[in-house]
Amino acid sequence: MSRRVVVVGGGLAGCAAALTCADAGARVTLLEARRRLGGATYSFQRDGLWFDNGQHVHLRCCTAYRAFIDRIGASGMVAMQRRLEIPVIRPGHGVAWIKRANLPAPLHLARSLGAYRHLSLVERMQLGRALVGLMRLDLGDASLDAQTFGDWLRARGQSDRSLEALWDLIVLPTVNLPSAEASLSLAAMVFKVGLLRDRSAADMGYTTTTLGRAHSDQGLRALRAAGVDVQLGVAVSRIEVEPGGELRVRRQGGDLAADAVVLAAPHPQAARLAPAAADPDAARFADLGAVPIVNLHVIYDRPVMPYPFAAGVGTPVQWVFDRTEAAGLSEGQALAVSLSGAVAYAQVPTEDLRQQFVAELARVFPRAREAQVRGFYVTREHQATFRQAPGSQARRPGPRTALPNLFLAGAWTDTGWPATMEGAVRSGNRAGEHALAALGLSTPVEA
Repeated sequence: MSRRVVVVGGGLAGCAAALTCADAGARVTLLEARRRLGGATYSFQRDGLWFDNGQHVHLRCCTAYRAFIDRIGASGMVAMQRRLEIPVIRPGHGVAWIKRANLPAPLHLARSLGAYRHLSLVERMQLGRALVGLMRLDLGDASLDAQTFGDWLRARGQSDRSLEALWDLIVLPTVNLPSAEASLSLAAMVFKVGLLRDRSAADMGYTTTTLGRAHSDQGLRALRAAGVDVQLGVAVSRIEVEPGGELRVRRQGGDLAADAVVLAAPHPQAARLAPAAADPDAARFADLGAVPIVNLHVIYDRPVMPYPFAAGVGTPVQWVFDRTEAAGLSEGQALAVSLSGAVAYAQVPTEDLRQQFVAELARVFPRAREAQVRGFYVTREHQATFRQAPGSQARRPGPRTALPNLFLAGAWTDTGWPATMEGAVRSGNRAGEHALAALGLSTPVEA
């Protein structure tokens, strides 16, 4: 009889782990407390329209996530830019474009950054010093996690305006903190892997349908087709170690014995569910903290934004995406405004956010000044990511624990990536590989 693997958690990490194990012949049960898959990526319906809880994007360099999308049969639900092209709008100062040219990296961005109108000529000339410095950094150097990216940039001649108008455009949505607070280690990884090594790495992709259809519905079909026993609406209370070393998962409706367990829950829950023997110092990752993301969903009676997406500087509006088709809107335009590092907005009443951001969107998109707002909805992910500040790297555990058959997965674990969809899938793949090796179903893998 095949060995049983129990995966606790049905986010991207848990789904990836379950598919990895099932594809290798293990008998897999996936337990998810909610009645859907997708974890922190999900959709909801309001007033007949569909919205995602947040605008999630990926880059061409996100190879694990893209392979996952292919594996679950959702590749037709994803759009990818042919070539990186981002309109950056400063109200009253027009649009500047960040585009890549058909040149080898890092020269592919030279023309675009050299003409970037939201910085002065002197500030643009200073960019080269920081970019060369980034290329020389060793991402394996643990000391990079001892300082902020902002401090490192200022030491290389970057002004406050450069941080706000360029560097934070990338750091804030990927690390969920501004440069002034983000770990140099993680921010440097984003730039080196996403922008400086390969000219096509930063081309942007996103789902053209809802995340619920692409991740939850397609994921459920793929898991069941692979033979995974998916149990939704089943909460796990704890994981225990039997005298013979077998693991027992305490759940609603009866306990479940397992030869191996992949615990793919958020870090506070993982610290609570794991047996004490798994990690006597589990408090280190339980205290990784959390940073919110707030998304505003604005329905206009007419099109107001002429781009698929745009970024803003000199305004609280960070990134805006056209979600009209995904929402199912037949007339007008549905915009999703993504606010990362949103500590200042997480507790603000919806009506106050409406007053502030409807006015700001009218500054960013002049067409919005004459349009009527027919709907305004707010989603708040209070624990969207762990706090990716200096010192966080040492708190992120790898997939293995002190127990030979219990493994951890999640974007908060040590993947080498920030807390992104790519990091989540990578962690699930890795935890699944370790579980298979522990059961003798594959060759051992490195930690």
